[in-house]
Amino acid sequence: MAIEREKVEQVLNKTRPMLQRDGGDVELVDVTDDGRVFVRLKGACGGCPMATMTLKSFIERAIKKDIPEVASVQQVR
Repeated sequence: MAIEREKVEQVLNKTRPMLQRDGGDVELVDVTDDGRVFVRLKGACGGCPMATMTLKSFIERAIKKDIPEVASVQQVR
């Protein structure tokens, strides 16, 4: 079953205020048929040493909570 980009964007919109508060943001790059979501961390988040933790502990967790079909969330540069 294909994951709708719009649903992923809706979840990302929930995470944006926290990221933007710290000078960062997230951009949806791609959603694959096998359930992988690719995002780009922008602004302060792009070069932050905690970016991986933010990606896995915050963004991926939020997406998987609302869209359980998502297998993983991966960062692209």
